[in-house]
Amino acid sequence: MKKEYFVGIDTSNYTTSVAVVDRDGELVANLKTPLTVNSGERGLRQSDAVFQHIKNLPPLMDSLAEIVCGGEILAIGVSERPRNLDGSYMPCFLAGVAAAHSLAAGRNIPIFGFSHQCGHIAAAIYSSGASLNGRSFAAIHASGGTTELLRATECDNGFLTELVGGTLDLNAGQVIDRVGVAMGLSFPAGRHIEELALKNKKKIPKRKPPVRGMHFNLSGAENIALSLYREGSDASLTAAFVLDYIGSAIIAACKEYVAVYKDSDFVFAGGVMCNSVIKERIKREIPSSYFAKPEMSSDNAVGVAVLARKRLCK
Repeated sequence: MKKEYFVGIDTSNYTTSVAVVDRDGELVANLKTPLTVNSGERGLRQSDAVFQHIKNLPPLMDSLAEIVCGGEILAIGVSERPRNLDGSYMPCFLAGVAAAHSLAAGRNIPIFGFSHQCGHIAAAIYSSGASLNGRSFAAIHASGGTTELLRATECDNGFLTELVGGTLDLNAGQVIDRVGVAMGLSFPAGRHIEELALKNKKKIPKRKPPVRGMHFNLSGAENIALSLYREGSDASLTAAFVLDYIGSAIIAACKEYVAVYKDSDFVFAGGVMCNSVIKERIKREIPSSYFAKPEMSSDNAVGVAVLARKRLCK
């Protein structure tokens, strides 16, 4: 009997990703190639991201061909836009959509398009083992491009989501990257900031983030952190402060969410949520918290592969 597979493709602004799950939902492959950002820069133009995806996709698709050789691809899930909003669009996702259609052409393979955000949420639920049983839940998607608190419910097209909170200015990943690059760290700076924060032995200066209901501001964290670094050149203390500030804002918004909606389940997704410092603090203060495994917290295509399987096998 032929093995049967579901393929996921995601071309975010910083990673080219291809994933495979089998008919039973077991992960077969989680392939990624990070995009290159020049030293000292804090991001990529969309044209540069698309160009790098076009270079990265052929070898990844060659690897995919070897993995599924002799088997059958039942469906393809692809990230076609950033979020579940009308008009949500980024050119970088067109590279993945083109690859999905090329793979499906002539093979009668169905293609299901999802948002990048739904892929993140699905990967977090899948890898954490969360059992939500159709209940509404809170989804916190925190990365360089998004820091949002959503009320979510599973549906055929991934998740029905309602934006109820999150940042009103800078995203969590932006703050981390801006402070990291200012301290001479390479982009993306998340891993380096985490390593520095874990080395800190000093008392972290406490600054209360501006929080209004389930919304908050994070731009103050950058200004305070850079001032702190200029005063003492203590990179570890500065890194610890940044993560403490972001964690405080997210926790405050989550507690307000519980007060308003009474939902008890929280799913944390996105690259910032694999940060061990922030994660451990949230776990202590927010019950029923589910986090993606680190390799499925950062950008990946596992989530859209899982959603494609769910869509076909419903």
